[in-house]
Amino acid sequence: MQRAREEFERGRRLLRDGPVMDAYHSLLLSADGLERQDPELAVAARLSAASAAWSAGEHELYLRALDGAGGSDAGESAPGSRETVTSPWGAYCAGLRCVMTGDFRRANALLRPALELFSARHATEDLLNAGSAALLLGDIPRARHVLGLALAAARSAGEGALTTSALEHLAYAELRAGRHHQARAHAETGLAAGAAPGMRNLTANLSAILAMVSSISGDLATVAAHARAALDIAHAHGLSQVRTLAEWAQARADLVHGHPELAAARLSLLVRPGPRRGHFGLWVLAVPCHVEATVLAERNGCVDDLVDLYGAWAAMGADPQAPAVLRRCRALVAREDRSEALFLEALDLHQMVDGPFEHARTLLAFGMWLRRRRRHVEARSPLRDAAVGFEGCGASAWAKRARDELRAAGEATGDTPQPGLIGLLTPQQLRIARKVAQGATNREIACELAISIRTVEYHLRNVFTQLRARSRVDLARLLND
Repeated sequence: MQRAREEFERGRRLLRDGPVMDAYHSLLLSADGLERQDPELAVAARLSAASAAWSAGEHELYLRALDGAGGSDAGESAPGSRETVTSPWGAYCAGLRCVMTGDFRRANALLRPALELFSARHATEDLLNAGSAALLLGDIPRARHVLGLALAAARSAGEGALTTSALEHLAYAELRAGRHHQARAHAETGLAAGAAPGMRNLTANLSAILAMVSSISGDLATVAAHARAALDIAHAHGLSQVRTLAEWAQARADLVHGHPELAAARLSLLVRPGPRRGHFGLWVLAVPCHVEATVLAERNGCVDDLVDLYGAWAAMGADPQAPAVLRRCRALVAREDRSEALFLEALDLHQMVDGPFEHARTLLAFGMWLRRRRRHVEARSPLRDAAVGFEGCGASAWAKRARDELRAAGEATGDTPQPGLIGLLTPQQLRIARKVAQGATNREIACELAISIRTVEYHLRNVFTQLRARSRVDLARLLND
């Protein structure tokens, strides 16, 4: 008994600061030793082992950790069983299994009562379990509420490690909700709280979340710094979830900063089958980014199968925003005569759920689609709405992208008027000319502005004619005078 308790404490320490598979084995060994003498602690050990397997991205080991947790009722409630689960822990663990096998209808039936019960107990770990369940069910508003209670309970009880854990979970919930100001605030507070020794795995998670936040609001160097801090620990301790978030963040930053080919290459590793595929519970969330990057890089034919996989996942009901995002993905890869209707369907669906960032992403994609078809006046309204939406949820890098697109559609956005010959250029011509003056190639300009190389060449010919420039060097001199 004493050895089992020591193994439990060792496993919990490793879960916070050590190789998570070492934590997994210690916790399962502890659970086996505690089964008869302290069944409640044995359940806690199995749930902690499941958390270790989740962090490691080990789907089968996650399911194995849940075997026997919650008593015999858990075994009776295996996916597909019609028997009633009576114990709350049995219902909770059975519900987690159903999430992992894609049976969200039964998962909701099992987890909702357990979520209510744990939320009412006001103990930090129960509230964290309830918040985790809400996240898995896609009930992000409920997750944010319950995890806020968990944070308050941990602080009130002076539980340092649990306070950091609550901040980590809450920051992730805010990230899923598209509320990036709040996600940043909780992640930065968590990093400060987790600076004490013994919590490197928690701080790696928080650094990965900050990388995701910075990927929509900061520069590439800031994203890379947060991602490096996360990946250094992730590689050493086998943190698949952290690795996926950090690599996804770098790809998302590449996309908004005008490097869709690099973004598509990074994301392909995360979403395609293979040894580098992302975390089993997260990779599908990166599919829409991969679809957008691939389309902007003009490699459209590579993603139809992934859009179908995302559609199958969306149909499970795991994320209220997924149906709208699915329509956006289908619009991006559809035939010309189908895209507009799909974009409009996506925008209607966005109105029904609370997800400001993804809503703004769809508005931007639709505005860009209209502009590339020279429907400039029609493009301005969704592009304006996209810029406002991005600003409201802290996505300043994406807001700049939307304003750039709005200028390209012919609407002034506060730029200083250009004197002389330069004032004769259209907004799009001026953007391209400035990129040339900065040393960008035609291919780089095409990727950043989401247009074809042929379109860049067409605009450049007109720029050279209007300004009477004879070379790219001559053009740079004229713009810098």
